[in-house]
Amino acid sequence: MSRRGAEGGGRLDFASALYLGMRHPWAALGPWSSLTTGLPAVLEPPPGAGAAARRLARLQGCEAALFLPSTLHLFWDLFGVLAPGAGAVLVDEGAYAVARWGVERARCAGVPVRAFRHHSAAGLRRALRTIGRGRPVVVCDGFCPGCGRPAPLPEYLDAVRAAGGLLVVDDTQALGIWGEHPSPEFPYGRGGGGSLRRWGIEGPELLLGASLAKGFGAPLAALSGSRDQVERFAAESRTRVHGSPPSIPAVRAAARALALNRARGDRLRARLAAAVEGFRGMLAERGVRPIAGGGFPVQTLPALADAAAVHARLEAEGIRAVLRAAPGPVLTFLLRADHEEHDLARAACAVARAARAGNRGKTPCHT
Repeated sequence: MSRRGAEGGGRLDFASALYLGMRHPWAALGPWSSLTTGLPAVLEPPPGAGAAARRLARLQGCEAALFLPSTLHLFWDLFGVLAPGAGAVLVDEGAYAVARWGVERARCAGVPVRAFRHHSAAGLRRALRTIGRGRPVVVCDGFCPGCGRPAPLPEYLDAVRAAGGLLVVDDTQALGIWGEHPSPEFPYGRGGGGSLRRWGIEGPELLLGASLAKGFGAPLAALSGSRDQVERFAAESRTRVHGSPPSIPAVRAAARALALNRARGDRLRARLAAAVEGFRGMLAERGVRPIAGGGFPVQTLPALADAAAVHARLEAEGIRAVLRAAPGPVLTFLLRADHEEHDLARAACAVARAARAGNRGKTPCHT
């Protein structure tokens, strides 16, 4: 059964990034006597956090992981820890905003920050040759929903290793979606461990920061990597001293998500891949081809004549999508494993009607 918007009445939601359709109602999380212990994480982590973080680290192919309330806490704190001794921070120009906000903390500490061309291993190698002393820190996303492509992490890692650096990957989009050994039956691969599993890479030069709020539907983040790196972060973190830890329900949601992923995650990923393929095919039949997304559940439509007007028409029909400025207005649909085929057909038909309205009139469409 597909999930409708909060307003009900047949409203369809294509703005939620709960890609696998994982939701964690309070009844599924067990009772709790308080939302938080009131203790900073440096004194005592929330109950169950350690065990769930260890399970997540194994899933990702890392030695250790640590939970934080959000990726904003994570990246702000991480670049405060990494700034001393860093020769420069080199940022893939397509990196997501939250990691960039963390990088700004390193800039404020006097660390040079430079961008290199999106998904360009050659551009990274050129940038690495221009820095001075100190350990270079390279920052990128594991998967870019804007262009619909994964970062070339093996090539990035080779370049970083040769320079004695550290590769920091925001793996929020890939966690829960990508896994090992993609096949026709499981296009995203198996396991859902994210980018390191997808590429089959590992090493102490890698640090992952990821939110569990998308693929796994749990509102908290995790820093994962080598045991030494994670322990250093835990010892030097400021948010673990001065901020609240993740809430007890959030930690329980993470643990439940990992259990659901183990039990039926591959089936959910196969269903999600089928939804993406079906939606793209339905749009193509109606003369609309997404400009970005590929097989990923974030599908961006062409620069329509008036994307804002199309968005408004879809809203009027009870279909919620995302209107983005990139740099001109574009329309994006976020697909989920719990979208039914008739939901996808209804949305594709509405997009085609709205795109043609005003110049050629309404186009007949049967769903």
